[in-house]
Amino acid sequence: MRHNTRSIRSFITAVGLGLAALASLAGELPFDKARFDAELAQGKPVIVDFAADWCPTCRAQKPIVDGLLKEDRLKPVTLFVANYDTEVALKKQLGVTQQSTFVVFKAGKEVGRSTGQTQKQAIAALFDKAL
Repeated sequence: MRHNTRSIRSFITAVGLGLAALASLAGELPFDKARFDAELAQGKPVIVDFAADWCPTCRAQKPIVDGLLKEDRLKPVTLFVANYDTEVALKKQLGVTQQSTFVVFKAGKEVGRSTGQTQKQAIAALFDKAL
């Protein structure tokens, strides 16, 4: 019985690590200040998506963003989804005044921004600035 318990624990740990690895490959994370600051400090390509559940434009952007993040060229990009209603300090820090705003960083510096864009080609061009 003890052997089975260890096997089950090992399996659960492996599954958890596997899911964590998949999440990191997905490129989209809930906003986390410490991780955001670390990614910027390391000069990694970062995009912040200010979204709100109640926002129809944000809902229109979501499938476009999901599709773009699956493209190989954008694998290095980390997209942080910041809740427009609760991330007050971040909005102030970045000067964001509307939901459905993307802020793009390359080498730790802002290189692009867009609000309300729902055209796939325009969003793709904006995201490419992070690379």
